[in-house]
Amino acid sequence: MDKLMDSRWFIKVVTFLLALLLFSTVNFDPQKNKRTTEESVASNLNEETISDVPVTVIYDKENLIVSGIPDTVSVTVEGPVSIVQSAKAMRNFEVFVDLTNASIGTQRVPIQIRDISDKLKVTIEPANINVNVQERITKEFNVEAEFNRTMVEEGFISEQPIVEPNKVKITGAKNIIDRISYVKAMINYKGKIDSTITQEASIRVLDKELNKLDVIVEPEIVQVTLPVKRLSKIVPIKIVSNGTPPNGVSIESMGLDAQEATIFAREDILNKTESVRVEVDLSKITNSQVLTLPVIISEGITKVNPELANVNVKVNVRTEEEKVEEEEPKETTTTSEISEISIPKVQIKSTGLAENYKLTFLDPADEQTSLSVSGPSNIVKKLTPADFELVIDASNLQEGEHNIRIQGKGPQNVTWKMGQETAKISIVQKE
Repeated sequence: MDKLMDSRWFIKVVTFLLALLLFSTVNFDPQKNKRTTEESVASNLNEETISDVPVTVIYDKENLIVSGIPDTVSVTVEGPVSIVQSAKAMRNFEVFVDLTNASIGTQRVPIQIRDISDKLKVTIEPANINVNVQERITKEFNVEAEFNRTMVEEGFISEQPIVEPNKVKITGAKNIIDRISYVKAMINYKGKIDSTITQEASIRVLDKELNKLDVIVEPEIVQVTLPVKRLSKIVPIKIVSNGTPPNGVSIESMGLDAQEATIFAREDILNKTESVRVEVDLSKITNSQVLTLPVIISEGITKVNPELANVNVKVNVRTEEEKVEEEEPKETTTTSEISEISIPKVQIKSTGLAENYKLTFLDPADEQTSLSVSGPSNIVKKLTPADFELVIDASNLQEGEHNIRIQGKGPQNVTWKMGQETAKISIVQKE
């Protein structure tokens, strides 16, 4: 030991170590050391936001319906880099809303998280939500088929759609079920419909304002059959003449280029319609000609084809000499050749009334009217009420009071006018 102490190198080493220790002691800064430690720790922390994290709802699914829960939320985690990155990559945690003890109605509840490291600081957005808890009920509803009637081809008619099954079970919150006004199966068909079709249709549940309701429908798809049939009939076209020809003109013949027309209407109207007509005003015929006239249809007929018909009118026109010869004796006999008479109490008949209705005349109450007839005396003096046919067309009329034009037919070569041109009637349903 004495030798070691006497060694010059030993003394130098010890002196250096003591100087180094003294230097370290003098220059030691505890605050700086603390900052260094914190910076080291901070450099190992990280923050990440995990988007679209699904939310699980815990509640009594058999008896309750819950609304207001978002499908996903955003979760922000902060902590050690390795743990943060693992949580983001694995997503081995669960975000949930616990409604085990929730009451009926609207309430504010927290969104919670579990199965995540306690070394992480977690923030959920949103942290709290308003939820609505309602009693879950199931009710049965009738299904109504719906379709665009313009899809039906012209000349065809659709009958009541047939839905199979015609009832569905709808499950949802009681307050939503109570709002149901319509349960519809919509027919979507491309093009025009000219025959019966059957197709599947999805169910739409709507409130009274036609807002779609969030409910469960069983079954969601039904089968809809739309019966479609053609409603037309071929009937003859008749020529009805009104008035008398001008002086010196006599009608030789009148003929149609089209003898028949196709009419379109409801089945009951078709069954009652035997013909359609064109009306020729003889007072305007001065020579042989072809008249293009509208085909006249009764009330309730929706369409007729053709709409116009050509009437070929052939006449005989007397020469001036013939007129003079005929007019000479008229100086003393004119008043006897042209006469005007009144025919009272001509019966008014009704046609086209549906079998389940009863018709009563209100005016004229006796179902009769008078006629003022003018024409050659030899013709006029022979006329009786039986030579005239007065009718009202009650086709397609519903219950209530109606004013209807009286239509009439009479003999040619005379002019006549009804004392009353309209009739007031009442229609009621038979008991």
